Amino acid sequence: MQKTSASSAHEERSGRPPGDEGAAPQGGPRAPQSSDARDARDARDARGARGRRPRAVVIGSGFGGLAAAVRLGVRGYEVTVVDKLDEPGGRAYVHRQDGFTFDAGPTVITAPFLFEELWQLCGRSMADDIDLRPVTPFYRIRFHDGATFDYTGDAAAMRAEVARLSPGDVEGYERFVKMSEAIFRVGFEELAHVPFGSWKDMARIVPDMVKLESYRTVYGLVSKYVKDDRLRQVLSFHPLLVGGNPFSTTSIYSLIAFLERNWGVHFPIGGTGALVRGLVSLIEGLGGSVRCGAEVRRIAVEGGRARGVELASGERLAADIVVSNADSAWTYRNLVPPEARKRWTDRRIERQRYSMSLFVWYFGTRRQYPDVAHHTILLGPRYKALLEDIFQRHVLADDFSLYLHRPTATDPALAPPGCDAFYVLSPVPNLLSGTDWPATQERYRRSISKLLEATLLPGLDGALASSRLLTPQDFQDRLLSFRGAAFGPEPVLTQSAFFRPHNASEDVEHLYLVGAGTHPGAGLPGVLSSARVLDQVVPDASKFR
Repeated sequence: MQKTSASSAHEERSGRPPGDEGAAPQGGPRAPQSSDARDARDARDARGARGRRPRAVVIGSGFGGLAAAVRLGVRGYEVTVVDKLDEPGGRAYVHRQDGFTFDAGPTVITAPFLFEELWQLCGRSMADDIDLRPVTPFYRIRFHDGATFDYTGDAAAMRAEVARLSPGDVEGYERFVKMSEAIFRVGFEELAHVPFGSWKDMARIVPDMVKLESYRTVYGLVSKYVKDDRLRQVLSFHPLLVGGNPFSTTSIYSLIAFLERNWGVHFPIGGTGALVRGLVSLIEGLGGSVRCGAEVRRIAVEGGRARGVELASGERLAADIVVSNADSAWTYRNLVPPEARKRWTDRRIERQRYSMSLFVWYFGTRRQYPDVAHHTILLGPRYKALLEDIFQRHVLADDFSLYLHRPTATDPALAPPGCDAFYVLSPVPNLLSGTDWPATQERYRRSISKLLEATLLPGLDGALASSRLLTPQDFQDRLLSFRGAAFGPEPVLTQSAFFRPHNASEDVEHLYLVGAGTHPGAGLPGVLSSARVLDQVVPDASKFR
């Protein structure tokens, strides 16, 4: 396991590896203290004074790529981030039109210490740049019959909501929360930040996985504790936030329920684009750069080792290491030459199971809807059958379940005065469905609009002031996601941890992967943790001098 010299010094002082500086409030990992950040910066500057800083190219400016660039810059690398889009952010791109600001991608901020840690590594405080606000309820869940359930981090309020919905399930719910916490202690605190580069790493955790019943699905684990069908839906929908089917995703993802209770759900003033801008500022402050409008054509591989990247323009960027925040399947199939791939062949890539995709409608209204929560989940008339249509049958159904995001509930400045900004997201099959999205998207949007108008947003059609769409075809063509899958490989047990594409490439030396498609997986805690893994697998910068 490689360490930076600054990390090694820290370990000698504390007796603990970097990233293990003690528990945060309520049991989570805590970000390194600013004194350690200064030590790391001083060590980096001293190394830079002795010779050329080794170069790192990061492909993609999503949260995983930006976090990786910060960590590499702190460790002494000269980092260049390249992205094909005209602005940074990747799936967290920001659309601005008609006076509205629309965050394109992730909007549920959990485990904020993972962001804070990046600022502290640079000797700064995130609060100086980012105003992060708690959101409550975490989600307002609306059932098809109009009944609602406010999902929060307040233990007493949750017991009351469960009792209101299904009095006989209160005790079972409490036992599920304890199980979620036990899974969190192992699955997140112990495993999310460590690499799984060897089968021995996987063998080591098998006893814990058996004890925690990871062989069950999320829905199967929830059903062990509660009997009410609506409550089972409330407690099992979380895998959909990371691209998984609750009926096939390993129950280790039940840790999300406790993770949210532990740290809460947050939203930054200015939208998630504020976090993107803040991370770019950190990178530039470390002497790195972010280049937009720079699409990578291929990763240069010589002698089995990554040597840089070639852009679509023909420009070659030499590098000592390459980190890809691009979709893992796209990285291997389209950027790494076939002759350099013994493990991730085209055949293996195509045989993987991929997550569902998303249909996203961004819209602004000339009026406000103050009774609509920041995060609302509208469950459709079918649950398991709809998920089978999406994940197994790959057909676009006529009904749907939706996630409605109203960021102006927390930050009214994201819309003009007297207006509201929204996006509504519908899980849909990836491109294996064969859906002709250019021909289908408007009909599908109208169906969603009709449902919203009949339920939460009366008068929606006449109040529209701005509108834009994102379809599975856009995920493939614009965001370079293989088969338009929005979250990379589906998070089933046989595609998790060691069985997921590794953070340190199995095929190409000095090629590393971060983001949703590698370990530990999708979701903001997952992609930020994937960058944290690099601290253990990327060599010390001094190796390249």
